[in-house]
Amino acid sequence: MSESLFDRIGGIEAIMAAAEIFYEKVLEDDHTRPFFDDIDVSKQTKKLVGFMAWAFGGPDEYKGRDLRTAHKDLVRKRGLDDSHFDAVATHLVATLNELGVQQSLIDEAVGIVAGTRDEVLDR
Repeated sequence: MSESLFDRIGGIEAIMAAAEIFYEKVLEDDHTRPFFDDIDVSKQTKKLVGFMAWAFGGPDEYKGRDLRTAHKDLVRKRGLDDSHFDAVATHLVATLNELGVQQSLIDEAVGIVAGTRDEVLDR
């Protein structure tokens, strides 16, 4: 059996580091920041770590809502759309590049994230 992306990317420590840097970037971006104005970023970071660990083939730690439910009000009431999804994906790529992750692993991670687009955007 091949090693999971979770393991190849560096395990939980790498995912925790990525989540911290990622949210710094998202919160500095005028296009994405408004969606995080009324959330506890510390709690959100923990949810992201659990989700990424699970999505990348690591331990099943994600205990949050499914992506459609979690983002439904953002889509319907606040206009979350493809441009925001693309911006978030760009921040993820920049984060992984900043952490020195190999391009092949970044591509694999982005493929996983891209596969969530329709669920996140409630389509």
